Parts: sequence; structure tokens; C-alpha cells
Amino acid sequence: MGLTNQDIRLNLIIGMITDKEQLIYRNSKQRKSILELLKSTKTHPTASWLYDRLREKYPSLSQGTVYRNLSILAEQGQIQVLRSGSTFDRFDADTTLHYHVICRECGRVDDVEMRAESDRESAAANSSGYIVLSHRLDFFGICPECQGKNTAPASRD
Repeated sequence: MGLTNQDIRLNLIIGMITDKEQLIYRNSKQRKSILELLKSTKTHPTASWLYDRLREKYPSLSQGTVYRNLSILAEQGQIQVLRSGSTFDRFDADTTLHYHVICRECGRVDDVEMRAESDRESAAANSSGYIVLSHRLDFFGICPECQGKNTAPASRD
């Protein structure tokens, strides 16, 4: 009897975890502060937002240091990078499976309070033949603040 899709997926994930464990980084006060700041907010901030807040505590901090540390935190699986097609990536310290809604006007990102469905990965694997490792679902719309600014939402084709 051969390996099932789930067996293959677990072996791939275990391999990725092993690879991540081999990447050892020196502990950094700045990285710890970035992670703490991310955990303290639900705004899904940009690197620039984090940089602006952390400059007060670390006056010599550079934007490059913020980007490098965000990359390390993402590589270690401690944060999510949210790429929604806008100019700037946003970051989320909540790494559990959950969904987001993204404003097409201002780029704001919020968590959607609904049950995330992990069985979607098996369904996608069964119908596509892919080994599905994870999934992400984003909703797009106009946030309450932008709705208040615009009387009629712009048409989105």
C-alpha cells in the first residue's frame, strides 16, 4: 500500500520543520520587540508602521533591520506575511488558521470572525491532484470608515 496524500503532506511539513530548526538566529532585543508589538495589535501593520513605533525605543533602528527581522520571524513560523496585492505587505502574529477581510479603498486588514475550515485542504488535494500544504482565504470589500467617506462604493470588475 502506497503513501496517502496526507502521509506525503505530513512528511513534507516535517521536512520543512526540520529545515527551520537548523536555522538558528541570535536572540535580538529588536526582534523580540517587533514580535511583542505585533502580538499587541490586531491592525495587521506594515513594516513602516512597526518601524515608526519602534524608533522611539530604538532611535538607531533602521528600516532594513525591521524588514530583516520580519523575514526571520516569518521564516521561523512566528508570524504571517499577508500579501494582498497592495504595495505593502502586512504582518500578523496570529499564525492559526483564520481568514481576513481587506479594504479595496485603504488597504485595511481585519480578521473575519468565522470558523476556518481545515478540511478545505483535503478537498482541494482530492480534486486537483496537488499535495496541498495549507490554504488562505481573503475577502475583499470596503471597510466601515471608507463606506462613510463614499456615498456609493466604486464598481469592482
